[in-house]
Amino acid sequence: MLQFFRNMFKTKLGLALALVFLGLIALAFASADVSSTGTFGGVAGGDRVAVVGDQKIGTSDLIRAANNGLDRVRQDRPTITMQTFVAEKGLEQVLDALIDRFSLKGFAQKYGIRAGANLVNSEIRTIPAFRGPDGNFSETAYRQVLAQQRITDAQARDDLGTSLLSQQVFMPASFGATVPQKLAYRYAQLFKERRQGTIALLPSAAYAPKGPVSDSTLKAFYDSNRALFVRPERRVIRFATFDAAALGDRVNPTDAEIAARYERDKAQYAASETRNFTQIIVPTEAAAKSIRQRVEGGASLEAVAREAGLRAAPVTDVDRKALTGQASEAVAKAYFSAARGSVAQPARSSLGWHVARIDAVNSKPARTLAQVRGEIEDALRTEKRSTGLANLAIEIEDQISDGATLSEIAEERGLELTTTQPALADGRIYRSPNETLPAILAPALSTAFQMEEEEPEIAPLAGGQDYLVYEVSDITPAATAPFGDIKEVVAQSWRQAEGMKAAQAAADRILKKVRSGTTLAAALAAEKVALPSPDAVNLTREQLAAERERRIPPPLALLFSMAEGTTKKLEGPNKAGFYVVNLADVTMDNLAKDDPLIAQARTQMGPLLGDEFAKQLSFAMRDELGVERNQSAIDAVRKQLLGEN
Repeated sequence: MLQFFRNMFKTKLGLALALVFLGLIALAFASADVSSTGTFGGVAGGDRVAVVGDQKIGTSDLIRAANNGLDRVRQDRPTITMQTFVAEKGLEQVLDALIDRFSLKGFAQKYGIRAGANLVNSEIRTIPAFRGPDGNFSETAYRQVLAQQRITDAQARDDLGTSLLSQQVFMPASFGATVPQKLAYRYAQLFKERRQGTIALLPSAAYAPKGPVSDSTLKAFYDSNRALFVRPERRVIRFATFDAAALGDRVNPTDAEIAARYERDKAQYAASETRNFTQIIVPTEAAAKSIRQRVEGGASLEAVAREAGLRAAPVTDVDRKALTGQASEAVAKAYFSAARGSVAQPARSSLGWHVARIDAVNSKPARTLAQVRGEIEDALRTEKRSTGLANLAIEIEDQISDGATLSEIAEERGLELTTTQPALADGRIYRSPNETLPAILAPALSTAFQMEEEEPEIAPLAGGQDYLVYEVSDITPAATAPFGDIKEVVAQSWRQAEGMKAAQAAADRILKKVRSGTTLAAALAAEKVALPSPDAVNLTREQLAAERERRIPPPLALLFSMAEGTTKKLEGPNKAGFYVVNLADVTMDNLAKDDPLIAQARTQMGPLLGDEFAKQLSFAMRDELGVERNQSAIDAVRKQLLGEN
C-alpha cells in the first residue's frame, strides 16, 4: 500500500517521499569526501561550485563526490560510464546532496547543535564492522575497514558527526507525524475508484525514416549526441591458478617426519582396552552388595533395578582412564578387574556405590610403526598440502610486494598464464555479449576493475584449495567511439531519434483532434502509418495495488493520475515511442467508516508526512543560510568529468 501511495497518487505529499532529505543526506555520506583522489586545480569558472552561508563547496569537492557517486552506482550497474551518470542527472543529485550536507552543518553550528568527539567515539564503537573476534571494538578492524573504503579517520568522523547532527535535527521534526482521519478516509477510498480508458502506442519505429541518409546528417547527429556512443571501459586480465600440485614433492613426508609423528602419538598406538557394562548406582554399600548377591544368584540386573525403582544404565566403549575421570579410581579398578559376564565388586564414587555387569571386553593390541605408517603418511601429506599451499601463497604475495611481475612469478613457479579478451566490468566480453569471462575470475572481477595495469594480486578461491594470481594487462578507458567505426549504429540511433520526433508530432496531432471532439479511435485511424490496436483499460486502484510487486507500466500509472475526460501523451521508455492515454470515466464506491483500509492508510501515511516535514525543514535551512550556485564552475566540472576540456 505504501508503494501504491508513493507511485500512484502523485500528490505533493507523495512527491516529497521521492525527494526526502534523508535520502539526499545518505547520498552525501556515501559520495562526498570518501576518496583519496587528489584535488583538482585550475577548473575554469572558479574554485567553488556553490556557497552555503559562509561555507564554500569547491570544485574538487564536487569532482570527488561525482566520482564516488559513480562508484556507488557501479555496484548495481558495473558498466555505467561517467557520461551516462552525468546524462542521468547524477551530477545534479550529487551537488544537491552536498548542498544539503553543508546546510545541515551550517544550521547546526548556528544554533549550537553539536556532535562532539565523545559522541562520535561511542557511535564508532557500536558499528559491527569495527568489532574484533571477541565482539568488542577493535582499532585494527577499524583501520582495516577505513583502508578498504579509502576513507581517512577524519573523513569517517566527519561523516558520522554529520549523521548524528541529522538525527538530532530531523528526527524531532518528523517523529510522530499523523494524518487527519478524513484525509486517511479519502486516500483509502481511492482503492475503490474504478477508471476506464484507452491507451494507444505510437511506435517510433513506425514513424522512423526508411530511406538512405547522408553522412553529413549522421555526423551532425553524432557530434550532438556523443554521450550516446560511449564505449564502456574494458580490461584485459592475465591470470594463472595453482593448487597443491604446484608444491611438487614438498607434500611427501620423509621417514624422519613419519617416525617423529609416531613417537608423538605413541599413546594412540599402544595396546588399549575398552569395556561395555551395565551399571546401577545406589546410596549405600549394603544396598550395592545385596544387588550383587541377587544377580550372582541368577536374577537379572535390570529386573533387580526395576524392583528397587532404579534404572540399569548401559555404557559402551569406555577405557579405564575415562572411567576414572567420570567416576573414581576405585570404580575403574573394580570394573576393569572383573571378568566378562561377571558382576564387579561394589565400589564408591562421589555419586554413590556402583554395581556393574561387564558386558564386553574390547582389547586392541599395540600397533607398530610399520603397521600405521600408511595412516600417518596420509595424515602428514594432507597437513603439508594445506600448510604448504598457504605458505606458497605467502611467498608469491611477498614476491608481488617486492615488485616481481606476473610473468616472472609464473615462470619461476611453472604456472600457465591465460589472457582474456577485453571484458566489461560485469564480466561480459566486449563486443561478444553472449560470452563471459571464465567463472574462476568472478571473485576477483570487482578488484580487477579497480587495479592499475601490471600490478599483480593474489586471491584464494572457494574452499582455499586453489589460488588465483592475476593482473590487468591492458585498460581501455571509456570513450566515445570513432564515427567511422559505428556509422551503422549512429544511423540506427538517428532513425530512432527521428522516429521519436515524428511520433511526438503524431501524438500532438491526435491530442488536438481528441480535444476538439474527435474520438481517439478516429484520430488514430487518420494516421498514415500502421499502428497497433489501442488497449482498453477497466481497473480499480485496488486491482492495480495488487500488482505492486511488479513494475506498473508508466501509461497505466498516468491513467490513474489524470482528470476524468482528459487525454494526455507520455514518452515511452527506451525511445520506444509515445503513448496517448485517454481517461473516459471515473467512478467511486463508498467506503465503510470502520473499513481496515482507513487505519492502514493512516498508519502508512504518517511516515510520508514526517518525511515531508523533514524536507520542508531542509528547504528552510537552505533559505535561512542562503545558497548561491556558480553555474560556470558547475559546467566546467561537468566538462572535466566528461573529458571535454
